[in-house]
Amino acid sequence: MRKGIFVFCITLICAVGLLFAGCGGGGGGVVGTLQFNANGEDFVRQGFVSKDGWSINFDHVYITLADITAYQTDPPYDPHSGSDIASSVKVSLAKTYTVDLAEGGENAEPILVGQVTDADAGHYNAISWKLVKASSGPASDNSLLIVGTAGKEGQSIDFVIKLDREYRYSCGEFVGDHRKGIVGEGDTADMEMTFHFDHIFGDAETPMDDELNVGAVGFNPFADIAENGELDVDMAGCQSKLPAEDFQVLIDILPTLGHVGEGHCHCH
Repeated sequence: MRKGIFVFCITLICAVGLLFAGCGGGGGGVVGTLQFNANGEDFVRQGFVSKDGWSINFDHVYITLADITAYQTDPPYDPHSGSDIASSVKVSLAKTYTVDLAEGGENAEPILVGQVTDADAGHYNAISWKLVKASSGPASDNSLLIVGTAGKEGQSIDFVIKLDREYRYSCGEFVGDHRKGIVGEGDTADMEMTFHFDHIFGDAETPMDDELNVGAVGFNPFADIAENGELDVDMAGCQSKLPAEDFQVLIDILPTLGHVGEGHCHCH
């Protein structure tokens, strides 16, 4: 009788142990794959018309990203708080990555930057990353390198714009058609770092009195400093050649490039 009770107790203890092994925070040992994507949206892939009427098409948009980290936060992180993200469950990419947001055709998917194959299960509802200067390659010494062609009323300008400002973005949950970052056992989920280049050039399809266009530089100031249909300018050149007001608008708008879909980020 005692032997039977003993076996029953051991079985019960083992069952309870297995139950709690699967109920801990951060997935409790349950893992899946979390992918990190960078997206310049259709503005980069398909081109668009700036607020001042220039049809802009991009050949390359190189952006360099570092310290990319996803978090499970409770309560959800509020980027408008201006605080750092607090979380006991997070996964990171260890390297620095330079990606071309214009890579692929008009209907290309966002660029896969990297992935973590043993991410704890759960909902990653916050993300942070740094925009940094590339140490090598075509974008060397720049955090952002924009190459393309702009046309207006028979005029065409081949442009290269090199920007070297560095920023750190802290963002909440992705805002879009689908929720992102939900990792299940053995499943693959994704996070997205979104970049809104209409913030720099404006968008002719948006009302001119909209905040987007009011705060954008447009392309006219860049066209005015082009020579013989070509523009190759870095940050120092922008500062010395652009009107002071337009350069200040550029400096003010660059921190707003980073988003999570339509969700906002805090830029440090």
